[in-house]
Amino acid sequence: MSTTFPRLLLEHAAKRPQAPAVREKEYGIWQTLTWSQLAHLVRELAAGLALAGLQRGQHIVVVGANRPRLSASMIAAQSLGAVPVPLYQDAAGAEYAFPITNAEVAFAIVEDQEQVDKLLELRETCPRLERIWFDDPRGMRNYDEPGLASLDTLIERGRAFCAEQPGWFEEQVKQTQPDDVAAMFFTSGTTGNPKGVVHTHFTLTDRARAGASFDNLGNDEEVLAYLPPAWIGQNIFSYAQWLVCGYVVNCPESASTVMIDLKEIGPTYYFAPPSVFEGLLTSVMIRMEDAGAIKRWLFHRFMAVARRVGPIRMDGGTVGFTDRLLYALGNLCIYGPLRNTLGLSRVRVAYTAGEAIGPDLFSFYRAIGVNLKQLYGSTETAVFVCMQPDNAVRADTVGVPCEGVELQVTDSGEILIRSPGLLKGYYKNDAATGEVLSPEGWYRTGDAGFLDASGQLKIIDRVKDVGRLQGGPYDGAMFAPKYVENKLKFFPYIKEAVAFGDRRDRVCAFINVDFNAVGNWAERHNLPYAGYTDLAQKPEVYELIRDCVEKVNADLSNDDKLCGSQVTRFLVLHKELDADDGELTRTRKVRRGYIGEKYTVLVDAMYSGKESQYIETQVKFEDGRTGMVAADLKIGDAKTFSPVQKAA
Repeated sequence: MSTTFPRLLLEHAAKRPQAPAVREKEYGIWQTLTWSQLAHLVRELAAGLALAGLQRGQHIVVVGANRPRLSASMIAAQSLGAVPVPLYQDAAGAEYAFPITNAEVAFAIVEDQEQVDKLLELRETCPRLERIWFDDPRGMRNYDEPGLASLDTLIERGRAFCAEQPGWFEEQVKQTQPDDVAAMFFTSGTTGNPKGVVHTHFTLTDRARAGASFDNLGNDEEVLAYLPPAWIGQNIFSYAQWLVCGYVVNCPESASTVMIDLKEIGPTYYFAPPSVFEGLLTSVMIRMEDAGAIKRWLFHRFMAVARRVGPIRMDGGTVGFTDRLLYALGNLCIYGPLRNTLGLSRVRVAYTAGEAIGPDLFSFYRAIGVNLKQLYGSTETAVFVCMQPDNAVRADTVGVPCEGVELQVTDSGEILIRSPGLLKGYYKNDAATGEVLSPEGWYRTGDAGFLDASGQLKIIDRVKDVGRLQGGPYDGAMFAPKYVENKLKFFPYIKEAVAFGDRRDRVCAFINVDFNAVGNWAERHNLPYAGYTDLAQKPEVYELIRDCVEKVNADLSNDDKLCGSQVTRFLVLHKELDADDGELTRTRKVRRGYIGEKYTVLVDAMYSGKESQYIETQVKFEDGRTGMVAADLKIGDAKTFSPVQKAA
């Protein structure tokens, strides 16, 4: 049944007024808002916004971490028929200029002083931005700016108005229809200015329902909301599905307390990009390497059992009595305590998306009893396109089409989607909308892939990124950079990778090492270092990375289509790739083209056969200052392997 987010809120408040809706941790204590309390807060915020002049169809920017009053502000804006536009809280102030100007934003609700400062700096660039409200008053006492006020002030005005007009809010909610615009999400902008993806209440609630139905989600789920709300992945899990299902969303105290809060809450429904699961596993392996000999032996012994038995159990298969006994003992001694340490002891369903996840990483979590699955979708599709059913989970696919989704694969290998969750369009960009939406209603994903024999979708790379080698022994061979990069990132020592090779005679790559994992490895090998740049250029680290690269090459040699994508030369960058330096998007996607231009001298050095190359790079620090990082980078050669001949 078609509905809107404000109507869903009122339904929960009427049916389950005292049930917890959202929790926030403040000063170490969890504070709870019931559905009834949340509805009252939204009513007062909506009235305050209406009195301030927010009108139907207008955009309002929301910037901050996951906070109950920011989520309530979004529902309040939607109640008036206005359109919330969440932006990344860690973005530099200048990055807000385009979305605010493009969407003609006059109102903004932000979390704290940091976000206020960013928006105040933009007022000359964005003269339409008249009103800014902040949630957290710390540090704001001496601010005296026109149009700047606290959310408490807005709520107080709204409370007085609601007392005078008791039926006003419900009337506003009735006027908002399912086909009205509910929110706008800006894309990461890997190739230029971000695009505003327009979604209606119907598209978002329909996909939220489809995902909930797929995994039998109910109002008894617990979710931890710790990823940026501006990312539609977080938004669909902790906003759209929250209001559709009525489960409890928990907001951590801060980014630094997420792991503690994760263990305290013990979510039953968990979502994270592969990088988070990689980080969790890396921390576990670092701790195990520091453990005593007996503990390490027990861990590796029982993990061998888990890898053999766990995935079969998770997929509903049967195992022998001895293996069942060993797994039960391992669960008591290793797997159970490990799940508890990770905060995943109560997880019933865990999803990852956004990037490919390594098969070893994937099997590790399933081996210890975490029902980790993959899904496929994007901002334009409201996330839920393909999902992995229980008992049919594989590391190399992203699942089957979920309810209402149709898939087509073109002759060029591009995946086309038709779904009730497709975007209404790109805001003020009819040309871009026409490029991705066909008259027949098909959305061009830009992803290359295919449906395998079991009906599951397998993604290879972005269509525009799939290239060809020119010259050399693999002349004309396919080159899929993202596929190669993901294989490299499957190793815990490699945090990011950037592969080059299109219209070249061979493949070369930049590597970013994982500072924590490699730093721990260096300490265990008595290798001193003085920071990232020094560690990255150690000969021993190059040998460590060379081993990873050559393992990827050996794996690629088994693929008759991508055997030419083996990495022949590599270097370890002197700095970590950073969104503040323009090298990554805010969702941590590599901006390969920008990196190739920025580090042209390094790319040329690899392809010209040099053994090293000096470079100086400007970097931006967290406090806004800039500095220079310089290093003489070594360039390493990697062994490649002849293609494996498949048996006829």
